[in-house]
Amino acid sequence: MVRLRADSPALTAGLARIATELELPGDFPAEVLAAAEQAAASVVLPELDRTDLPLVTIDPPGAMDLDQALHIARTEAPGGGVAGGGYVVHYAIADVAAFVEPGGPIDVEAHRRGETLYGVGDRIPLHPPTLSEGAASLLPGQVRPALLWTHELDAGGALARTRVERARVRSTARWSYAEAQAALDDGTADEVLRLLREVGTLRHDAERARGGVSLPLPEQEVEESGDGLRLTFRESLPVEEWNAQVSLLTGIAAASLMVRGRIGLLRTLPPAEAADVQRLRRVARGLGIAWPVEQDYAAFVASLDPAQPAHQAMVVACTRLLRGSGYAAFDGELPAQTRHSAIAEEYAHVTAPLRRLGDRYAGEVCLVLCAGEPLPAWVRAALPELPKTLQSSARRAGAYERAVLDLVEAAVLAGRVGEHFAGVVTSVRDNDPTAGVVVLSELGVEALVTADRPLPLGDDVTVTLAEVDLAARRVAFRLGES
Repeated sequence: MVRLRADSPALTAGLARIATELELPGDFPAEVLAAAEQAAASVVLPELDRTDLPLVTIDPPGAMDLDQALHIARTEAPGGGVAGGGYVVHYAIADVAAFVEPGGPIDVEAHRRGETLYGVGDRIPLHPPTLSEGAASLLPGQVRPALLWTHELDAGGALARTRVERARVRSTARWSYAEAQAALDDGTADEVLRLLREVGTLRHDAERARGGVSLPLPEQEVEESGDGLRLTFRESLPVEEWNAQVSLLTGIAAASLMVRGRIGLLRTLPPAEAADVQRLRRVARGLGIAWPVEQDYAAFVASLDPAQPAHQAMVVACTRLLRGSGYAAFDGELPAQTRHSAIAEEYAHVTAPLRRLGDRYAGEVCLVLCAGEPLPAWVRAALPELPKTLQSSARRAGAYERAVLDLVEAAVLAGRVGEHFAGVVTSVRDNDPTAGVVVLSELGVEALVTADRPLPLGDDVTVTLAEVDLAARRVAFRLGES
């Protein structure tokens, strides 16, 4: 396995170039840091005390910016007993608004940043770490202000009622994904984790039934260890999907509140064009993958197994139907597009306010809609411009992530031009079938590949490393060269 020192001069210089090219935010200004210290020292906790709830957090290992904590319990059926009963899901979200003065230094800086950016061994946070990794984070054993969502589900996992209110909460345990999965697998998990598996599975089944689509793409990431960095393709654990389903449940509930109240901020994705779906059917035929006429797109995606090379290429091809996501702010008249087609529901971002600017505003809208109170003027004033701000920050985050991965790929492969590698051709350009993308799973690399003939989409291939340009963050392979 090829490893790269995190402090290598090439990597350090490359990261500095990326920061300049993308005009990334640097250190927080002194007045923002001072305001964060003051906010952390003077926060007022909500009157409602729900520290009785034994909430838990489930996050990547080492995470300190903990936005969400959950608790799940069974509810009895009328007349007693659990048969025919359901579940109550409590989902606490960090109350960032409790620390941020509208129009103050922290608020202005957050609007400039838009969201937390993730790089190599570091992050560029949306809020000062005093808040995002300290006073506002739902760290275990700490009493924190939160937006506490209460979802009542029936026995099938369908949402019956929901509400959100400000409360003081306390997380009792912090799990990493791997720890939570191991406890579930070996039978030592507590009831909350066992019910998370139960509810998460029900919600996943409901998502498939309504036509929601979750592409099973492995995540390309830079992994740190004591002897350096390496690139990997990481498959998500089942507990991550179950945990994500609670977040999706909350986003769906929030969107429903806002649509009924005719004010808010939605996350949207237009439906796929019929021509694009037909093109995908042609790709499936070319890859030799059965897609019955009566099988819809969501069911077809659910049938794919990315462990098979042809299916891996098909999953990549399916990402084309997930383009065009955006935000829609509204106050009175509903936007023309309200649904998120991949989720197959109306949906809103409300569960990560430490890391996404818009979640703070959407959470405030839901609070007042549940309480029957007027919307704060600072929220209403900001809504019209938020979609543009959030789209801009999302583009920068995507560009930053891709640039960092490209840089690490080039640095890992430097000095290996002419070597041969096993891979899978996962995509081919529409206008040039001799160029496309090859995935080298063993190295965690996804890069350009070219050939003198049309590339064999979905096939296992052996490719030759033809070019590494560290300054340009470019890696290129050739097919058919010895």
